[in-house]
Amino acid sequence: MNILIADDHSIVRRGLQQIVAMRPAWKVAAEVSSADDILPALRSGSIDMVILDVSLGLRSGIDLLGHIRAEFPALPVLMLSMHAEEQYAIRCLRAGASGYIQKDRSPEELIEAIQRVAMGRTYVSEAVAEQMAADVKRGSAGAPHERLSAREFEVFRLLGQGKSATDIADALHLSVKTVSTYRTRILMKTGFKSNGEIIAYAIRTGLL
Repeated sequence: MNILIADDHSIVRRGLQQIVAMRPAWKVAAEVSSADDILPALRSGSIDMVILDVSLGLRSGIDLLGHIRAEFPALPVLMLSMHAEEQYAIRCLRAGASGYIQKDRSPEELIEAIQRVAMGRTYVSEAVAEQMAADVKRGSAGAPHERLSAREFEVFRLLGQGKSATDIADALHLSVKTVSTYRTRILMKTGFKSNGEIIAYAIRTGLL
């Protein structure tokens, strides 16, 4: 199995390589540190699955996941993150991820996640599975950020980091006017009144 690793920290990539090497039939066929390098790497090689960091600099892995799905709809993608599951896991799965695992998990858990995702199954923790069941039962997402579309969430996340409209436009390859439009929608959907409230919420809920 050929695996592509996408993470902007060299130490993390090295650690993932060592874990993958524990399985003789698995191989890290490519690794990238930049969001812009992911699709070219997928096009140039025979990749069986992707381990994708939720955050690649200012770009979000969730945003990149949409581009991967558009071009490689059947490719298994395991999202890897330092963020708590309750903040990102369900959104990643809704965006098309095959699984989600935190970086503080054991190598054995990561191997299990890779194996399950590679077999076409979904990998989530028991806590995430329970959260998903509760969301279905409730019929709607409770948290303000869960009311946002995938693109709105990316803008929201960057606003939460204190980024300007220009910075966000550059990071997401949008015009400043489009970013302003997304900001207006975000404020309407979440009920927040300012960027300051968004930043406070992002810090409080661990979205950063």
